[in-house]
Amino acid sequence: MKFAFSTLGLPGLPVPDVLALATAHGYHGVELRAHPEEPVHPGLGPAERADVAAEFKASGVEILGVAGYARVAAPGDDEPVLDEISSLVGLARDLGAPFVRVFPGGAGQSAAEADATAARRLGTAARYAADAGVRILLETHDSHRTGADATRVLGTVGHRQVGALWDVMHSWLAGEPVADTFAALSPYLGYVQVKDIASADDTTPLPLGAGVLPLAECVALLGAEHPEGWLCWEYEKRWYDDAAPLAPLLGPGRDLLSRLAAH
Repeated sequence: MKFAFSTLGLPGLPVPDVLALATAHGYHGVELRAHPEEPVHPGLGPAERADVAAEFKASGVEILGVAGYARVAAPGDDEPVLDEISSLVGLARDLGAPFVRVFPGGAGQSAAEADATAARRLGTAARYAADAGVRILLETHDSHRTGADATRVLGTVGHRQVGALWDVMHSWLAGEPVADTFAALSPYLGYVQVKDIASADDTTPLPLGAGVLPLAECVALLGAEHPEGWLCWEYEKRWYDDAAPLAPLLGPGRDLLSRLAAH
């Protein structure tokens, strides 16, 4: 099993510093938060993209994915959403990243409307994702928190370049049993985002293993069916100023994931 962390936990940190942390603590990859306030985002030019790709290659650390903010089920015209997905796919292609993360964002409409909108846009985006050699992953998040929610969309799309990103916290908060989430998402799974929190009422990020999320069960299920799969620690420091810094936690977090994966 391979381990990564998201740069959401290290807001604004330059790429060389991110890579130094990854190599120091034995992480195989990094998920890059693709936002304009971060060093890597769709606004980078060709030379800057090439530089980032070269830095990662030289370090031996993989770019697991480009974590974008396109909301594929959001009300409104398709074109702006498709343009946003296209820019993320282009960035991932240029960086050599296999995955692009998108959100559902289907609030304010019926589930059927949101599902249909998301499936239509993802079906269109799948064609240029295939040309780029990139897979678009719909995260279990906001309007589609559960595996059951996500697979309503993914089953309709039915394209290998569109899959699922399982955010363990959101499916747990929605009350879906871990085994049910995994069973639903496994055929579509790109990778799994792990994290930990104190309770459903306090989602401030904690060190892995210090909270209530069922990490051992998640890792066991992934290991049984996807033994070479990716676990990515998404520590949401960007949204929680009072959370402890991520850097000192990366080593113990990697050790915990290793122990869970070994069982």
